[in-house]
Amino acid sequence: MTEIEKLQEALRETDAIVVGAGAGLSTSAGFTYSGERFERHFADFIRQYGFTDMYSAGFYPFPTEEEHWAYWSRHIYYNRYVPAPKPVYDNLVKLLHGKDYFVITTNVDHQFQKAGFDKKRLFYTQGDYGLFQCAKPCHQKTYDNEELVKRMIAEQMDMRIPTELIPRCPVCGGPMKVNLRADETFVEDEGWHAASERYTEFIRRHKDGRVLFLDLGSGGNTPVIFKIPFIRWTMQNPNATYATINLGEAFTVDQIADRSIVINADIGEILEKLL
Repeated sequence: MTEIEKLQEALRETDAIVVGAGAGLSTSAGFTYSGERFERHFADFIRQYGFTDMYSAGFYPFPTEEEHWAYWSRHIYYNRYVPAPKPVYDNLVKLLHGKDYFVITTNVDHQFQKAGFDKKRLFYTQGDYGLFQCAKPCHQKTYDNEELVKRMIAEQMDMRIPTELIPRCPVCGGPMKVNLRADETFVEDEGWHAASERYTEFIRRHKDGRVLFLDLGSGGNTPVIFKIPFIRWTMQNPNATYATINLGEAFTVDQIADRSIVINADIGEILEKLL
């Protein structure tokens, strides 16, 4: 039996599926941070600053807030508000249709909800490109940024946005930033805590049952979010199966090798085969 056939069988026979989604899933969907896509949307910033990719460019100390938000509005727009280049998330929601599932993800591009996943079955641990927060933060609340980001895109010139579009905290008047987990200032708002509680309850309810822990594209940056817990819970539950699909980074541990499915391939291609 091939690894794909084993995964098809596990999907059929399991009572619950816990999906862990990492950067590899969005990369498979076409949200690449370097190469042609980056060069097409950020040619002016590349010429000016020599940037090589969107990720490292996000840490650049721009000399003005107008330049900072010209870059970041584009970064947000092309990774949050434009449709996914490939139907990977659409295919995943088809594969999970009718199943008892929950998704925990380190991705911040909101693609699960855009593809039609049930919002109450999603836990975005690391934030959302579509939300702003106070940079301090002076309070634990986030704010939808779609309208403002699209205005920044439409009105920016020479890699600068109009000064009046710089986002300010509605409480303290200070600077705002994107709601991304980078340090201790990350805001975990009411929605974050509610999703965390739903995820914890889902894991508790299925801790001894036939559960499939499906690891899609976990990277080396944040393995403690779901990869390590998935492996640990599979070790603790003899009825559990651990499956991972990840191009170049798919692996398991010896203790659960007999209950692991390891597929070292592009996630989108495998999802098409599974469907």
